[in-house]
Amino acid sequence: MATPSLYDSDFYAWTVEQAELLGHRHWNKLDLPNLSEEIESLGRQQRQELRSRLSMLLGHLLKWQHQPQCRSRSWLATARIQRREALRLLKESPSLKSALEEILADAYANGRDLAIAATDLPDRTFPPPLRLYPQ
Repeated sequence: MATPSLYDSDFYAWTVEQAELLGHRHWNKLDLPNLSEEIESLGRQQRQELRSRLSMLLGHLLKWQHQPQCRSRSWLATARIQRREALRLLKESPSLKSALEEILADAYANGRDLAIAATDLPDRTFPPPLRLYPQ
């Protein structure tokens, strides 16, 4: 049986090793297939974080709009924080703006679900999500 690679057995140690190899320009020792996969994954994580931040923001804004009697400083703080963090992500990764329409459509659908669950209001209370692509 083959010995598991460092990538499979100790991911953190693998990242440290790969960073060291890159820093010393030891190109021929790099784990290129896994390194490529991890770099792609970092990009997906940025996109997922933006969608998550916007989902929370939109969910809180929908609750704010449709349940004014329940408004709280906590809802306001959450909305502000999520907005600030979403803007930070867009500033740090401006190329995410090219996917913003799709990310917002997904985030609204998620935020709407959060608002429906939190408010117990009927689904029809909230505008339906846009369908930009087949699900």
